[in-house]
Amino acid sequence: MREFTLGELKSFDGTGGKPAYVAYAGVVYDVSESAMWGDGDHEGMHSAGLDLTEAHEEAPHDEHIVDFPEVGKLV
Repeated sequence: MREFTLGELKSFDGTGGKPAYVAYAGVVYDVSESAMWGDGDHEGMHSAGLDLTEAHEEAPHDEHIVDFPEVGKLV
């Protein structure tokens, strides 16, 4: 699996046709195909290209992020 730094992850923000990746608990997921992540934006609350581990603690849902394809690890 590919390893991503935070700097590299930021370039996968889902804008301009780029893939939308997010990190959670050290794993990077591809959320590009999700209707909930259009153009790298999740409900106006979160943006792709970020580590959402801490932000997820306040989410009104379970760990649905793990249902998306894993594309790498955050290092």
